[in-house]
Amino acid sequence: MSFRLKAITRDEHLAFVAARPSASHMQVPSWGDVKPDWRAESLGWFDDNDRLVGVGLVLFRPLPKLKRYLAYLPEGPLIDWSAPDLERWLEPMLSHLKAQGAFSVKMGPPVVARRWDAEAVKTAIADPRTRRLRDAEATAREPGAFDIADRLRRMGWQQTEPGGEDGFAAGQPRYVFQVPFAGKTLAEVRRDFNQQWRRNIKKAEKAGVRVVQGGYEDLPAFHEIYVETAQRDQFVPRPLTYFQRMWTALTAEDPDRMRLYLAHHEGEVLAAATMLTVGEHVWYSYGASTSRKREVQPNNAIQWRMMSDAHELGASVYDLRGITDTLDESNHLLGLLRFKVGIGGQALEYLGEWDFPLNKLLHKALGLYMSRR
Repeated sequence: MSFRLKAITRDEHLAFVAARPSASHMQVPSWGDVKPDWRAESLGWFDDNDRLVGVGLVLFRPLPKLKRYLAYLPEGPLIDWSAPDLERWLEPMLSHLKAQGAFSVKMGPPVVARRWDAEAVKTAIADPRTRRLRDAEATAREPGAFDIADRLRRMGWQQTEPGGEDGFAAGQPRYVFQVPFAGKTLAEVRRDFNQQWRRNIKKAEKAGVRVVQGGYEDLPAFHEIYVETAQRDQFVPRPLTYFQRMWTALTAEDPDRMRLYLAHHEGEVLAAATMLTVGEHVWYSYGASTSRKREVQPNNAIQWRMMSDAHELGASVYDLRGITDTLDESNHLLGLLRFKVGIGGQALEYLGEWDFPLNKLLHKALGLYMSRR
């Protein structure tokens, strides 16, 4: 017998998330307000006793000129992924979304498959024979994750392969870097930094770099150097209005959901970053830095302040989000991976994103459109 699934209120959704230590920031109701081109719906799974046992934020993206939608659950849904009867959870979701006009469903199970500690990542980077992180020996494997992947395939779900040479998919990153905080003092967290990181934090302090918490009015200063960062690191920047909408939506739900930090030196903003919090999970979300005065190490200073504040908030994990899977020296993203690995912590591989074509013709057409963009 399947669970009963229906739309739920934002309050019901938020109460469910609040009772759990960790959920993605993309699975809280306010995330739907950040994405105005998508229609958002909160879904709830109910058991035989009419208890809410799972939730999911679904974003619907309309096909031009058709009343058909791509239904997307980024880093969700929040269900019991270890359940032996996964079909009971997913089949009613597919039926509901099909009735809503969805031609295809995309989801990102929040299930970790493999982990590499910082030393294993450093060893892989140093070994010229290891071209990708996925080919390096993992420190830990989660056998249950591979069982889940097999079951999804048998149910007709199709795994989205990481796109591009850098290992980043079109959706959410499959590979991320995290620093576990649970059971550690801040001093113990700092002891796991490499010497260069500890030296750079001291250098920033000695140079007089001051990291402050900003507000909505500081978003233009952040955005100015974010655009500079985008040009330098070869990605397309989001407009200022996106971050203003993000701030308004997320902080209305919870004042600590989103924070902004700025690193000042002699009256100049040299680096800035956004931080997101849901329960015990804290994310370094967007980062920006100017090419000026890099010798005073503003990036190290801002990360240390954010990690310190995250620890004070009771975080069990500090998440630095996506990393490249490619370990090629010529890849411009390898420097970012080295920066993150210097903090200690571990690289994680999630199960990635999965598609279920409800209308195979429209799903294929969308795939062709996305590949040509």
